[in-house]
Amino acid sequence: MKVLVIDVGGTHVKVLATGQKMHREVGSGQFMTPKRMVSDVLKMTADWEYEAISMGYPGPVVQNGPALEPWNLGKGWVGFDFKKALKRPIKVINDAAMQALGSYRGGKMLFLGLGTGLGSAYVIEGQVLSMELAHLPYKKSTFEDYTGLRGFKKYGRKKWRKHVMDVTARLIAALEPDEVVLGGGMVKQLKKLPPLCRAGDNANAFIGGFRLWNPDARPSRTPAPSTRDTKEIIRQHKKETTKRK
Repeated sequence: MKVLVIDVGGTHVKVLATGQKMHREVGSGQFMTPKRMVSDVLKMTADWEYEAISMGYPGPVVQNGPALEPWNLGKGWVGFDFKKALKRPIKVINDAAMQALGSYRGGKMLFLGLGTGLGSAYVIEGQVLSMELAHLPYKKSTFEDYTGLRGFKKYGRKKWRKHVMDVTARLIAALEPDEVVLGGGMVKQLKKLPPLCRAGDNANAFIGGFRLWNPDARPSRTPAPSTRDTKEIIRQHKKETTKRK
């Protein structure tokens, strides 16, 4: 099946279709409404052939559609009929979940998107689950306030890196994934990755979109790490937590 993937972001809307080598994009921002997005996408893909669509949305998704309006885009996303407007069957998924699905190699994988906020998703045996870990309480605020862009600006690079290491260790201890993928634009600010982590790539969002319709699309040949590494990180985290108490 030929699939068009739409990755809706706060600065760009990117598209890529099955068989195409290069993605196309258009600027987004506060004036990007769903009607304008549809118009831009149809113009960008007028010479492409596709039978179905996957769309990554920067917010929670319920029943194949946005559940909340995005804070960094225009209004009107909740309740919008994308299938009718784009004239194709469509699957709408949270953008972090779509990138997580595209990053998946096997086993249990936790995805954390370090960007303006903290995107999160969990993939188990190829099934992706969107999560809202960003707003869980942490120190005097939430995970997002310490690991996102606000935390980076408030605490500086050095302390921000420590918060990312600590939050990642806590989530590994709680969720026991086989590995963690750190995606998002803020990953480049890390001097080294936390244990059990590998860096993601924004381009994986397209792979995730293809996999929504074709589960075997571009599978990775690299196996997931051993669960022994996970257990060791959990043991070390519990040891450090006990010391702090």
